[in-house]
Amino acid sequence: MADVRRLWQGCNVPPTAAGQLAVPQLHRAARLEDAVHHLVERRLRRTGWRTNIVAYTGYGAPGWVRVMCRVLLGRPDTRQRGRLEKVRGWRSFTTLPAKYVTVTVESGGQRHETRTDRSGFVDTVVEADLPPGWGSVRISAPEAEPVEAPVRILDPQVRFGILSDIDDTVMVTALPRPLLAAWNTFVLDEHARAAVPGMAVLYERLVTAHPGAPVFYLSTGAWNVAPTLTRFLSRHLYPAGPLLLTDWGPTADRWFRSGREHKRATLARLAREFPEVKWLLVGDDGQHDQEIYREFAAAHPDNVAGVAIRRLSPTQAVLAGSLPHPAGDSSSAGPLGQKWLSAPDGAGLWKLLRDAGLV
Repeated sequence: MADVRRLWQGCNVPPTAAGQLAVPQLHRAARLEDAVHHLVERRLRRTGWRTNIVAYTGYGAPGWVRVMCRVLLGRPDTRQRGRLEKVRGWRSFTTLPAKYVTVTVESGGQRHETRTDRSGFVDTVVEADLPPGWGSVRISAPEAEPVEAPVRILDPQVRFGILSDIDDTVMVTALPRPLLAAWNTFVLDEHARAAVPGMAVLYERLVTAHPGAPVFYLSTGAWNVAPTLTRFLSRHLYPAGPLLLTDWGPTADRWFRSGREHKRATLARLAREFPEVKWLLVGDDGQHDQEIYREFAAAHPDNVAGVAIRRLSPTQAVLAGSLPHPAGDSSSAGPLGQKWLSAPDGAGLWKLLRDAGLV
């Protein structure tokens, strides 16, 4: 019974007081997905497929680090292949998770063990005494080649950070329109994606003006596209920083996750983890960024330095399913006096930020 308890505790399913296992009731879509994965996994393992680790950029502070990765099944001859230069979006979603696999995280001379969840993900906070700046942790799993995951450790003296949306803020996607979103996500070559003018220069100027300031990228996009987004950001010279994405597909209690709730929960988490940091929240007016940022600014006024909204062009606004907004840069006060700035590109936002004294 002790061994069984340990197994289920590793799967984040605690035993009941009577010693019996408290098996969660999964949504029917999740049960169907698990059944399909089980059948496919058995066949793929018979053909020689083994586990490999996809590491995501983590973050933390002296004493702790948040580690994120995913363990997948892959062909033996492709696990050591270098970066793909051209990746169609659909290929990112043709993956099979390795469920409940033991994963070891080594950081700062310490070893920690955890398990992947039913989607093959690991999202855990471990003790680690890493110096401020960029570092790395080593992630390993049975039958998989160990990988080094980059982590950004915030200096305790840092008081300013940038938290940016991705879709239509740093990369033009017109996401809310279903057919166009499907084309952009599943068909379009990553090299054909366009960057929003001036935003990379804006972020680089901000991190230069605030030494040590971190840049976090928050999106409702799926973790499947994290490697593609990382390459896109690097190719267009955006400052490196952790991606804060969400899972794709059925959850334990519903068909799909709520993107808005993901953003709200992530913002609240960052406020708890870094209570002394004031964030410049950057988004666009095509989705729900303004609403979510306004709620966060009202609930956590001491954690908001300002809000910068990239205003979509009339054509982009229509594609995004919203009404065009008046042209011209603007600046106003938020719910509790924070600066709310709006411009169509990075150059316009930089001017407003400079005039507002935020740089």
